Amino acid sequence: MPPIIEAQGLGIRFVRNRRRQLRLRELFIHRGGRATTAGQFWPLRDVSFTVAPGDTLGVIGRNGTGKSTLLRLVAGVLIPDEGRITVRGDVAPLLELSAGFSNDLTGRENLYLVGGLHGLSTGYLRRHFDDIVSFAGEQVERAIDTSVRHYSSGMKVRLGFAIISHLPHPILLMDEVTAVGDAEFRRKCYSTIDRLLAEGRTLVLVSHNEKDLTRFCRRGLYLDGGRLTVDGTVAEALDAYHAAVPR
Repeated sequence: MPPIIEAQGLGIRFVRNRRRQLRLRELFIHRGGRATTAGQFWPLRDVSFTVAPGDTLGVIGRNGTGKSTLLRLVAGVLIPDEGRITVRGDVAPLLELSAGFSNDLTGRENLYLVGGLHGLSTGYLRRHFDDIVSFAGEQVERAIDTSVRHYSSGMKVRLGFAIISHLPHPILLMDEVTAVGDAEFRRKCYSTIDRLLAEGRTLVLVSHNEKDLTRFCRRGLYLDGGRLTVDGTVAEALDAYHAAVPR
């Protein structure tokens, strides 16, 4: 069986104060023209790895070493400048959980909007609507027909997690998701992640929480200065991190 995620010589170049890869329209504006090299830097370069279906991978490193950038490359949010990344399956991105929400719409309307953006049919969302809202909690349930501009940030995060965690997609991308919300919500997060992994989902987790990394991940990547320096067990990746950042 081929890898579900395959990165070969992956590199991405940013211009300081302007992440040009985030705007696809610039591909048409510049039409391949060369941009100035002033202020450019490479948050990731020459990164190669594969992930097998059902694997659980923790991405470890200091702040600013390209961990979240790597997740966004896997999710297809960013376009690499060097190398290539192949993802053989749909992605459930537990990244910015309130991304895609419109403040002018109610929670109910946003549920259908965000679910639709991730490829879920209206019929699927109708069938799972009660489960999704119940998972988000009583506070969200009471306000589901209220504009989300009146939601707290925690309410938006809970609704976002509830929607994304109901995606049937085989690949889970997580960026410090379990660090948000109250203790009860975190318990729900842990239980949901355990259930999804038991179903054979593939996980790529960025976290500084060693308990989360050792609980969910068998394998670890350690990034240092945008380069992949360790690809081994999660314990080996954590050892490299501790050697670079003494406790």
